Amino acid sequence: MGIKDNPNGIRSRSPISIFLVMCLCCFFYLLGTWQRSGFGKGDTIAREIAQQEDCDVVKNLNFDSHHSIEIMEQSKVVGKVYKPCDVKYTDYTPCQEQDRAMKFPRENMAYRERHCPPEEEKLRCLIPAPKGYTAPFPWPKSRDYVYYANVPFKSLTVEKANQNWVEYQGNVFKFPGGGTMFPQGADAYIDELASVIPIADGSVRTALDTGCGVASWGAYMLKRNVLPMSFAPRDNHEAQVQFALERGVPAVIGVLGTMHLPYPSRAFDMAQCSRCLIPWTANEGIYLMEVDRVLRPGGYWVLSGPPINWKTYYKTWKRTKQDLQAEQKRIEDLAESLCWEKKYEKGDVAIWRKMSSDENCSSKKSVNLLVGHVIWFDMLVISRYKEMEKCKTPYPETGGAAELKKFPERLFAVPSRVSDGLVDGVTAESYLEDNQLWKKRVKGYKRINRLIGTGRYRNVMDMNAGLGGFAAALESPKSWVMNVVPTIEKNTLGVVYERGLIGIYHDWCEGFSTYPRTYDLIHADHLFSLYKNKCNLEDILLEMDRILRPEGTVLIRDEVDVLNEVMSISNGMRWDTRMLDHEDGPLVPEKILVGVKQYWVGSSSNNSTEPDEQ
Repeated sequence: MGIKDNPNGIRSRSPISIFLVMCLCCFFYLLGTWQRSGFGKGDTIAREIAQQEDCDVVKNLNFDSHHSIEIMEQSKVVGKVYKPCDVKYTDYTPCQEQDRAMKFPRENMAYRERHCPPEEEKLRCLIPAPKGYTAPFPWPKSRDYVYYANVPFKSLTVEKANQNWVEYQGNVFKFPGGGTMFPQGADAYIDELASVIPIADGSVRTALDTGCGVASWGAYMLKRNVLPMSFAPRDNHEAQVQFALERGVPAVIGVLGTMHLPYPSRAFDMAQCSRCLIPWTANEGIYLMEVDRVLRPGGYWVLSGPPINWKTYYKTWKRTKQDLQAEQKRIEDLAESLCWEKKYEKGDVAIWRKMSSDENCSSKKSVNLLVGHVIWFDMLVISRYKEMEKCKTPYPETGGAAELKKFPERLFAVPSRVSDGLVDGVTAESYLEDNQLWKKRVKGYKRINRLIGTGRYRNVMDMNAGLGGFAAALESPKSWVMNVVPTIEKNTLGVVYERGLIGIYHDWCEGFSTYPRTYDLIHADHLFSLYKNKCNLEDILLEMDRILRPEGTVLIRDEVDVLNEVMSISNGMRWDTRMLDHEDGPLVPEKILVGVKQYWVGSSSNNSTEPDEQ
């Protein structure tokens, strides 16, 4: 009797049908995964919708300048509403205020260093613009003209009248390009330097101007594709740094006094002092040692002013020949001990070059210098409050810092600090990936705001610069970027400088060393996540408002929960804000907050705001 193959009427599945079912299941699973990954049509539609929403936001936010005078009321406010400060705070610089400075010793310019207010004395109000404030002239006209209403101080036009610094003409200041040691103009002075220093071929890209005045030297170096970092103290000559920034020239309030300069070691291709009145031979030559620290091997130092050409000027300077001759001899000895070679001295100008390595030093004699521990990537220099030491900075063992490529090639080439493994967690591969990422992001920013890169934003700040990718992607003669590396972040500022960019170390729990209304565009990448448990986010936003020009723009990139908190504060600060999706679509938790500071000016009706008002 035959046995039935399918007892109880149940049919068995054939292997082929089972295989087909499994294939269909896998296909639909992979299709769903593909769509969610950002490559499927469904996510493309979502991105298209997000882009349409972005276009609407761009229409609602106004990035142009209008120059209206009346205070604009915030139409929608979430949380606290911040009142205007008293008009007496129009030029408030929290960490360089005169009254606080005078409480500190005069010795070694200690009173001109940063002295920030304690928590209970911080202003928590909005710094007003002066009546009649007008958006600065576009570059390059801004190099030569500044509106009087924006920086209403005439003292320099009197005190420097015979030195061709600045002239007052109606409602503007005119800057003829002169200086104390180059009354015939900065161009002629730079031409003389260029006869010795290879300024034209891209070898010199970053330059430090110590005691910059109104930064005419830096202003004219810019047109030669050299990026200056200028500093000057807030002193009796009012608003020198404010004039510089109003002209569109990089500058900060600072002094070579008791603390390390807030720049990495071996950062600058050249440095210059044009009658900057720094006592180079004082304190066993510590100031020249600090210049040596920030000057890269192969870099140049220029000195014009006392004691150079003392035979001509000793009567004008009211000093004896013997005194000035001894001072110059001391500078010569210090320079030799630092392994600098004198290249030029003629008239008012002397030029030294720092050797590419210490192997070729012509003199090994000691002038009581200690080869110290401030190595070229040392974290000690990050601290704003680290006192300078009397020590000679050693040359790098690899010699890599002396082998920088010429600009612009060095902008995207792998920096020696990265290739030598001196930046924790950064490899050549991750550096190149970072470059591509920021090119993509800046392209996205330009879709949000088509004025980025057009010259509308001259003075730009990146509050958390990382490797400088944002600034590199934005690089243009129409703008410059102040790359800020927070002191609590990874030390990457040396990489920024090796790329031919400039920047500064800073702790955002304190005020920045600049005047109000000095930046057109401020970028902050995950800055508020970084500082969320370090200090009050309100204080950081108020500082951003202080340094941002009326009708300036902020771009803040962070996680959505952090940005919600930021937005609730900024909506009470006379900012118009919008939250935008990430470039890769709405499913990404990282978002972009775009803000435009409204135009308003101070008036006599502004109530006086006490420092401890909350």
